[in-house]
Amino acid sequence: MSSFRPGRLVGISVGTVVILSLGIYGPATLLGPLPRVTATTVIPASTTAAPTPPVLSANGASAIAVLAATTSDASGTISTGTASTSTATTSTATTSTAIPEPLAVAGTTQALPMASIAKVVTALVVLDEKPIVTGESGPVVTLTAADFQSYLDYDKAGARSVTVFADEQWTELELLQGLLLGSSNNHADSLARWAFGSVDAYVVAANAWLAHNGLADTAVVDATGLHDASAGTATDLARLAGLAAIDPIISAMLESPASALANRRGVQNTTSYLPEEGITGISRSYTDAAGVCFLFTAEISDGASSFTFSGAYIGEPSYDALTADLTALMASARTGVGPLPVLAAGDAYATFESAWGDDASAVVGVSRTRYAWQAASPEAATVTLKDFTTARTGANIGQVQLSVAGEKLSAALKLDQAINDPGVGWRLLHPVMMISALLDQ
Repeated sequence: MSSFRPGRLVGISVGTVVILSLGIYGPATLLGPLPRVTATTVIPASTTAAPTPPVLSANGASAIAVLAATTSDASGTISTGTASTSTATTSTATTSTAIPEPLAVAGTTQALPMASIAKVVTALVVLDEKPIVTGESGPVVTLTAADFQSYLDYDKAGARSVTVFADEQWTELELLQGLLLGSSNNHADSLARWAFGSVDAYVVAANAWLAHNGLADTAVVDATGLHDASAGTATDLARLAGLAAIDPIISAMLESPASALANRRGVQNTTSYLPEEGITGISRSYTDAAGVCFLFTAEISDGASSFTFSGAYIGEPSYDALTADLTALMASARTGVGPLPVLAAGDAYATFESAWGDDASAVVGVSRTRYAWQAASPEAATVTLKDFTTARTGANIGQVQLSVAGEKLSAALKLDQAINDPGVGWRLLHPVMMISALLDQ
């Protein structure tokens, strides 16, 4: 006959708890995941040169935008910046590389009359509607009585014009050369009528093109820019200069000799201005309402690397003022442009600490240097880190990204020393941390 024994029941209960505890404790501590390391982002000592802002004009409005930056790095490879010359076989402005926001802007932010810069819009819009294959001249255009009358009207008014006659045949490329290099007002109207049926229809298409290309603060009411209401902001027009410069047809045209129409009427290149300063003109003009207006690109190079920017100056009071302002700009460019150690190898952007006392840093693995113009202090870096518990020295544990001179750059972050498993002893002595890590997962 058995009897109830309270001590036996207590013993069995305690034993059961111990066995169950050991069944959980052992696997949780010995086989379970370790607590994740604690990460803290840090800001390394800056290795970037002090900002050197561009010297822009105090007159009217002006702006410059990064067009291209090409750098030979330590490995001998070539890195190209935000925008580069188009490799397309036809000139199609809507598919060109987008130009970033200007590097610097000065003067009024309001739209100002832009004089013959409007003809650059005309050229790009016509090329978008009637593309030319690179190396070819495009279709042959037979001029009409209306084209001849346009020439007579502009010539009588004293506006820039290039002689044409009814029934003459010009290629599209020749018409564009007359338009851009000769700044011919009658060629602007002729191209608009040929490509769109009328100048009015062209104006509708041109404003749609401007909006499509992000130039929302610029509008045209004619193809020539003689009307004061054809106006734009310096910000938009600096970007327009970039779009023109990367168009293969226009860029090749600007490299042509002064007499662009060898068998025609010797259209002279009116765009050239201060080439000794490294400037390539795209449009140079004057009207009473607009003042002196200039669209251009410029290049700074040390032989191995180069930096090209586009720019717009509108509302300059005189050509003497334009010369002085451009000379000051290029002097500031020669001072400001150079190799920037943007992301230096070894710079730490985060530190890590484990629950068992190991610590390490997330450092840039490979330097990123750019030949650029540091016009302003770079934006704060964005750091992305991976979750981990242990990792070997040199493991890729994240990425750092920042923008400099309008270009986004990034580099992998590496662990500068290992964070190792703490071993069985630490695991067994820290059951709360181990079980918490298990529950977290």
